[in-house]
Amino acid sequence: MKHYYLIVDTETTAQNTVADFGAVIVDRQGVIHEQFGVLIDGHFGTLPLFSDHRAPAEAFFSTQMLHRRRKHYDQLLANGQRSLCSASLVNLWLARVFGQYNPVLTAYNLSFDFGKCANTGIDLGIFSQRFCLMKAAKRVIGIRADYVDFCESRGLITPKGKPRMTADAMAKFIDDTNYDGSLEDEPHTALEDARDYEAMILYALLRDLTRNNLVELGK
Repeated sequence: MKHYYLIVDTETTAQNTVADFGAVIVDRQGVIHEQFGVLIDGHFGTLPLFSDHRAPAEAFFSTQMLHRRRKHYDQLLANGQRSLCSASLVNLWLARVFGQYNPVLTAYNLSFDFGKCANTGIDLGIFSQRFCLMKAAKRVIGIRADYVDFCESRGLITPKGKPRMTADAMAKFIDDTNYDGSLEDEPHTALEDARDYEAMILYALLRDLTRNNLVELGK
């Protein structure tokens, strides 16, 4: 029996709702079967994007970067890489992939994305099989000595001197270890983050773990 996974990612508004929703359906071999990326009507463009007023000006989520981030989304809309979509249409897509693939739901910090989707009327609760990809990655990859060495050599360190456990850091480590090490910084757009970073992390875990072990690790 073929097993599938639904990886979800969101970028949010200042009111804790979803502005940008992205998702991919992948199998155990890392093959992407479907991808879906939309901006949520009534939230994107209506509510301000999330920003952190405490962040330095050059940081991605600083208030100074808001205009650049919004301009990038406007470009994605203009060139057809995104469309505006209601939460109800996202739910129709989710219901369809649930029936077609019966996937295990995951996200990098599942509780965050699950809650923001709920605030927006996007129903991830239809997926009874789910786990947190971040928790699983921390327990398998985050404890490795070569991961710690990688983070230290790349400056991927928290203010407290610990290795970063972000999807960006994890994916760069996997890319450096198994591929050509050319992965750029995570763009923080939902579809690309899910497809190009979180799917890589999931596949790395699946190579070493059974499906049941992965779900248990991510709870």
